[in-house]
Amino acid sequence: MTESERTRPNDKTRAEEDADARVEAHADTLPTPAEEAAAERSDGVDEDAARDYKEALERGARQEGEGRID
Repeated sequence: MTESERTRPNDKTRAEEDADARVEAHADTLPTPAEEAAAERSDGVDEDAARDYKEALERGARQEGEGRID
């Protein structure tokens, strides 16, 4: 983009951006009664899944270079 193609936001745009920056994140929808019941019936976190997730996080943290795959 060249300097002549750049635009400056007007006051309305700046006001909308400021308002958008103040919005707090929240869930789009609450869980349904069926989803809440399923969560209550759950016996917790799958230990294999938790171990695999932790391993993936550690592997990603040790990665070097962009796009490197071990």
